[in-house]
Amino acid sequence: MSGTPGGAAPAARPGATPKPRPSSQKLGFKLSEHIVYPAHGVGQIVGIEVQEVAGFSLELFVVSFVKDKMILKVPTSKVASVGMRKLSESDTVEKALTTLSGRARIKRTMWSRRAQEYEAKINSGDLVTIAEVVRDLYRSDTQPEQSYSERQLYEAALDRMSREISVVRKLIDSESLKVIESYLAKGPRRGAKSEPDAGDAAGDEGDVERAA
Repeated sequence: MSGTPGGAAPAARPGATPKPRPSSQKLGFKLSEHIVYPAHGVGQIVGIEVQEVAGFSLELFVVSFVKDKMILKVPTSKVASVGMRKLSESDTVEKALTTLSGRARIKRTMWSRRAQEYEAKINSGDLVTIAEVVRDLYRSDTQPEQSYSERQLYEAALDRMSREISVVRKLIDSESLKVIESYLAKGPRRGAKSEPDAGDAAGDEGDVERAA
């Protein structure tokens, strides 16, 4: 029969450093907890493991993004610098939803610059900031349709917001989308008249409200 007599663990080599065992909780995060990773949105911690890298032990959070079919390994020492955070509290979710009902604020600047700003907001990981993108790019049935690039950014922001609300409020995706749509519908009436094209007023950096 193989193994060490008496069931004892084999003795460590002299001078060898025991490999640390990963804890089931680290830096306030624990196994199976849902988190938000700024660049990818809501994920779930499915493991905490230790890997040997260049002779050093590196502890990692193993984060699964089921919808994207992706696994991301985040060094526990880098959690703060990459912006990984816990899910938003209920009051933050409510603030984000209330933001949707406000007036859209669009800068009079080139679309390419605005698109970069929207993308940065989406990847900030901040739920209220993401809600601002959803609000600003939303189009009612009486307004001109979004351009292709506007639609892409709108759907990305909507998806990030919807996923987090789904987990926080324990809803399915379609239910969280209905909640978001209900708050958008509470906003100022959005008519067919659209604001001046931002690309034609690149010199004016002031915020303007989308025409109601």
